[in-house]
Formats: sequence, structure tokens, C-alpha cells
Amino acid sequence: MIEGYRTMSAARKLQIMQDLINTACLLALGDIKRKHPKADRREMMLRLASRRIEPELMRKAFGWDPEVEGY
Repeated sequence: MIEGYRTMSAARKLQIMQDLINTACLLALGDIKRKHPKADRREMMLRLASRRIEPELMRKAFGWDPEVEGY
């Protein structure tokens, strides 16, 4: 398996990473929908972003306080 990654092109490695990131986002969105079934699209995106972005930046950039609103 390791040898396969060594011989893989950079473009293919990037595609695999992008696929993994997309899958992680879909799983996180599923969790958000489960915990907050009435959340609209904006709220869902803010909750998703708050899982990656530090709370201070979320407050400054989006007016969303993960410590108050949750993730």
C-alpha cells in the first residue's frame, strides 16, 4: 500500500485528500442535521465552519459564538 502511494502522481494524491475532506464534511453535516433538525442552511454552514475555525475568528468574521451557539 505504501509503495502505491509512493508511485502515485501528485494530482492523484491531491484528489484522494479532497475526497477525504469532502467525506468528512458530509459526515459532519449529517451530525449537525441530527443534532439541529430545524437549522437552516446558513446555521448549518456556520456550525460546520465552527468545527474548523477558532472561536475568536468565528465571532469576529461571522458574529457566531460557538461557545454560546454550539458547534
